[in-house]
Amino acid sequence: METHDDLIRRDLAVIWHPCSQMSEYIAGDLPLAPIASGEGAWLVGTDGRRYLDAISSWWVNLFGHANKYIASVVAAQAHALEHCIFAGFTHKQAIRLAERIIKIAPRGLTKVFFADNGSAAVEVAIKMAFHIFANRGEQREIIVSLAGGYHGETLGALAAGDVEIYRETYAPLLFKGVRAKSPAIVSEAEALDDLRRILSENKGKVCAVIAEPLVQCAGAMAMFEPSYLCGLRSLCDEFGVLWIADEIATGFGRTGAMFACDLAGVTPDLMTLSKGLTGGFLPLALTLARAEIYDEFARESYGARSFLHSHSYSGNPLACAAANASLDIFENRDVIGDNAKLGAAIDRRLSVLRGFSCVSGVRRRGMIAAFEADFAERGDSLLQGRALTIKIINESLVRGIILRPLGNTIYIMPPYIITAAEIDLLFDQIEDILKTLENYAAKRS
Repeated sequence: METHDDLIRRDLAVIWHPCSQMSEYIAGDLPLAPIASGEGAWLVGTDGRRYLDAISSWWVNLFGHANKYIASVVAAQAHALEHCIFAGFTHKQAIRLAERIIKIAPRGLTKVFFADNGSAAVEVAIKMAFHIFANRGEQREIIVSLAGGYHGETLGALAAGDVEIYRETYAPLLFKGVRAKSPAIVSEAEALDDLRRILSENKGKVCAVIAEPLVQCAGAMAMFEPSYLCGLRSLCDEFGVLWIADEIATGFGRTGAMFACDLAGVTPDLMTLSKGLTGGFLPLALTLARAEIYDEFARESYGARSFLHSHSYSGNPLACAAANASLDIFENRDVIGDNAKLGAAIDRRLSVLRGFSCVSGVRRRGMIAAFEADFAERGDSLLQGRALTIKIINESLVRGIILRPLGNTIYIMPPYIITAAEIDLLFDQIEDILKTLENYAAKRS
């Protein structure tokens, strides 16, 4: 009978994992955990160990692993139609999904372009923004983004981002964007003044500003207020540039509203969606556009002025079925209201963390909470940088919870079906990890 360890050996012989330094697995510095099943907020290893998924498996799972309703809808769709070409063909699941997304999206976004992952949705938005000005006879080559922003791993998305560890190696391949100050780092007034300066100095050269609304997730969960988005929208209108709202991580209830833009009452020109779109079941992404953007392309003759971007799995029926099932749950439950109650439970436990000497920057926005764990003043190299990250991951897995720190930023982004008791369990373990790290540092000092 094949064992847990057998699966690890087989994996390491053939698989190159994402966002990983494989030598850490090979050397055993980081464990590799084969998973057999999932249920609710938990993943179950092939060795029977249970792990509370505090990060929704990279922020995608909304309603629990192996959610029975979503699974049943996907299974039924698989028996009817698994896939069909989406150029010149269509199907009910895609039509229904597009209609429903338009109804709940910020007012004015009325056209939906299908892709298969978040980075691709960003590529679509960037290309649309550049292309529409090119069709008008304007060569606007500048994309403005926020310092600390992250928009994906493909080259266009990577160029628009500002998380150095991901982009520095590939810098020679990337277009040269312009970074504006982030309101998560400086005051809102300073950030808007800086954006105004950039747009003014590059008047007629900028096609779009891209920004994650309210939470710069991969940028260490940096958070800012909705009022900045109102200023951003106003400046884009004033200078005649498009605003791309990257709601890949913040959409579908993560920040306390269906979309983060809703909290500011503003509508972007283009909006990208993925991650929670299918409830964590299947890859799918959407780029939403205002009608006037679509109309300018729709009236063109086939050729270089047409928007010919494509993906083989565009509008995949199985993924669309999963997304529709996820939206069914939103319609049948007060998900946003329930999340507000969970947020209050998270706040109660976050308040305790402020008592730790190593903890700073405690913050929450909707179902995203984060803080920094800092041991630098102790001068211990084993509790800094990558060494600290590895130690936190190991300590969390030993305790049956899944954390994936961003540097020294520890965050949680749990599924919406997590219970108050599971939140207490999670924070009990986080507090125990911090005590363990403090004791470890004290012994070494």
